Amino acid sequence: MTLALVVAAAMFVGILAYALFGGADFGSGFYDLTAGGSRGGAALRTQIDHSIGPVWEANHVWLVYVLVIWWTAFPTAFAATMNTLIIPMLLALLGIVLRGASFVFRKYAATLAQARVFGIVFAGSSLITPFFLGAVVGAIASGRVPIEGRGDLIGSWVTPTSIIGGVVAVGTCSFLAGVFLVADAARAGSVDLEHRLRRTTIGVGVATGMIVLGALVPLRDDAPTLVEGLQGRAAPLVVVSALAGLGTLLLLGGRRYAAARVTAVVAVAAVVAGWGVGQYPWMLVDELRIEEAAGASATLEALLVVVGLAGVLVLPSLAYLYRLTQTEPWAHSSH
Repeated sequence: MTLALVVAAAMFVGILAYALFGGADFGSGFYDLTAGGSRGGAALRTQIDHSIGPVWEANHVWLVYVLVIWWTAFPTAFAATMNTLIIPMLLALLGIVLRGASFVFRKYAATLAQARVFGIVFAGSSLITPFFLGAVVGAIASGRVPIEGRGDLIGSWVTPTSIIGGVVAVGTCSFLAGVFLVADAARAGSVDLEHRLRRTTIGVGVATGMIVLGALVPLRDDAPTLVEGLQGRAAPLVVVSALAGLGTLLLLGGRRYAAARVTAVVAVAAVVAGWGVGQYPWMLVDELRIEEAAGASATLEALLVVVGLAGVLVLPSLAYLYRLTQTEPWAHSSH
């Protein structure tokens, strides 16, 4: 494996981590949006606040990690993507900013009307961010980002692949978030909330699975290089994702939530990994390969040193934070 591939793999680990941890975070917005009125949805919104409160900001460390590696190690691909896809990238950033601000302001709103407004902004921005990030992935995967970075500012991402990518991103995030919220509600002893979340999450999982399977038809014409990879070297990951998703639905039905969280993570991880393997060896599909996009060897070596240091300094802290939020005392602290 070349130095460029090692760095690209390190970057992809960050993408995978953001999809899982940040995805479960963003997906909670769907349940907040559909929770109901102020009284009927209070218990669910309280559970969401309690579940994501300690981690919603920490999860963005993965996004920063990916962007730093991308623009430092693969500057040509980064510049081309930003020049062509600046609109969806800015919309995703706007969603992140609005989401964070409204999540905090809702807690300190002076009136119920203000809290409702902030709640709507929080829920809506939680969905638009993964949608536009998925649209960016779709534009890259369908070969609509030219090396010179002068792609169509609108037409490059308002396409079948980008729209499918955005919808799948929202669906997988919502499904993953639902599985974790069901487990949290059960651990806290909220039986009614548990049953409600379980039904909704199963529905989201079925709908998302149908969209993923149905997406293969339009992608054949719109993103042939990606589909070729998905049907070839990434096929085992596609199968793993389908089996893990089905297993998660069955485990939810049987109220085996601890196991369901594991299979849900596997299902989403396999989807993301399948995209990466299917797109390999392209950094920008049909335009620029990973090896061609890589910067100077000295830069790549320095980045690997930084990645190693980050693993030693950051990962233990994040792991401890995630572990604390899964303990019984924390589960019952708001009930």
